[in-house]
Amino acid sequence: MLIAIPLLIIPVVLYNIVILFGGGGGGMAAADEVLRQPMFSIPMASGASWQVGVGDLILFLSLILLFFELLKSTSSQKVAIVNHALSMILFVVCLVEFLLIRGFATSTFFLITTMVMLDVLAGFIVTIISARKDLDFGQPT
Repeated sequence: MLIAIPLLIIPVVLYNIVILFGGGGGGMAAADEVLRQPMFSIPMASGASWQVGVGDLILFLSLILLFFELLKSTSSQKVAIVNHALSMILFVVCLVEFLLIRGFATSTFFLITTMVMLDVLAGFIVTIISARKDLDFGQPT
């Protein structure tokens, strides 16, 4: 039954932890500061230094998990319907947080919310298409 839980809940929970407990309670400026603060830097061949922050890592993790969620959405198991419903609930939670809670109206969280929405849409579209293929209309003989 654990397969029914949407994987994108992981970056949403991580974002909540970073913003609510990491000092992002002071509004948008504090949230942006926490997300953009470099954790490490990677020297590039051009001589520039790529600064990687918490928000970047959460988005990277979200993209990887979105890939696996899209693979899961192609499953025709009964548990996929539960996964779609839980993904829809997660999308509603993300949308409410984005619109109503200070510190969540950032580009990082908007992109996470968009990924959750794409997971919901992909799940329902794949389910509808596979149901249409499974539905067999009687052919007159």
